[in-house]
Amino acid sequence: MALEGNDRSIAAFTMAGHALVHWFETSIPIFLVVWLTEFDAGVSLFGIVVALGYAPFGIGALPGGVLADRYGTKRLIVACLAGMSAAFLVLSLATSIYAIAVGLVLWGVAASVYHPAGLALISTGVEERGTVFAWHGIAGNTGIALGPFVAATLLIVLEWQLVAALLAVPGVLAVLYGLSAEFDPTAAVADDVDAGPDDALSLSEFFADSRALFASAFALIFAIVAVEGLYYRGMLTYLPEILHGLPAIEGLVVPAGLEGIEPADYIYVGLLVVGMGGQYAGGKLTDRLEPARGLLAIFGVLAALALAFVPVTGLGLLPVAALCGAFGFFLFAIQPFYQNAVAVYTPPDTRGLSYGYTYLGEFGIGAASIAVGGFVLGEASLAAFFGVIATFALAGAGLSVALLAGLGRFTGAERPAGAKE
Repeated sequence: MALEGNDRSIAAFTMAGHALVHWFETSIPIFLVVWLTEFDAGVSLFGIVVALGYAPFGIGALPGGVLADRYGTKRLIVACLAGMSAAFLVLSLATSIYAIAVGLVLWGVAASVYHPAGLALISTGVEERGTVFAWHGIAGNTGIALGPFVAATLLIVLEWQLVAALLAVPGVLAVLYGLSAEFDPTAAVADDVDAGPDDALSLSEFFADSRALFASAFALIFAIVAVEGLYYRGMLTYLPEILHGLPAIEGLVVPAGLEGIEPADYIYVGLLVVGMGGQYAGGKLTDRLEPARGLLAIFGVLAALALAFVPVTGLGLLPVAALCGAFGFFLFAIQPFYQNAVAVYTPPDTRGLSYGYTYLGEFGIGAASIAVGGFVLGEASLAAFFGVIATFALAGAGLSVALLAGLGRFTGAERPAGAKE
């Protein structure tokens, strides 16, 4: 990572935070399997309990963005790391389903502030923004892959309460690191920031800033992020189940000693690993390509991949694995582009609020595709499901065209790299 000084310090701090958010997030479903047996509760009841934890993760992004602008990004990220670690320590002491609910809600509230605060910090403090967005995304994917792997491995030999406590240890270490880390959070935009982190944002100012954002290019960016979230959440939620049912994968022989591990899981984890490369490539390209053009190109690819899925399933294992690899690459390559679009088209002193709205769209509105996708898979067909998914990408492409066409009319923001006068 060829970064120096302030950029390197912010990159290390935010990469640790991003990895840990997803480290905790993706370990929860592993614990769910144990809790269902431990507490002898129904799946639907525990589904509600787990939803109570995940819901604030998206809903809290908007107030998290406001708090980032109010109290400062570093302070909020350290609080996030401390809160998530404390939540897993609460889980380690849980003796009832109600205590588990408390721990999960605490985790969701704490985790919700990370994305608006972390991305706001990168966008205002880093000069090599595209590169840091890339490494930041890779760190998140690392947490996504390691969280369930480490939890599942430890649960083989340890009680779940001890595993929950051990998973909190990296978070505690990150808090100690964050308290000692030194960097300038506004180094990249110091001359453009009017309000300091301790200037209170009143309710009237919140509505005024929100109106100003949605009267600008950000309205299009918010819509782009929302449809990307619909594609992302619907795809990653149901792809494991879809892969398990494919004849090409069901017939795969598992090597001796690995019995009990589903081959489809290898392909899914591989998709997430390939996503690290997508994050890096997308982040590097944001330094060379204006956001609207990058978004348009990748949405087009994602639409084509979704429409190709059902025909490819009949071609055998290798084509399916290759298609999933392509899904992973482009599904994560698009993220640095919309993250950079927010930085390009919004004022620095409302960056936290901007990213709060962004992740409300990504995780909040995006979650609706779980219900939509489940209905389509249950009542229609696999082809219909991927048709709906492709529609989300096509909508994103259309919105990207609108963003590109309106480039010359958007004011009060940076000029995208590569844009013509």
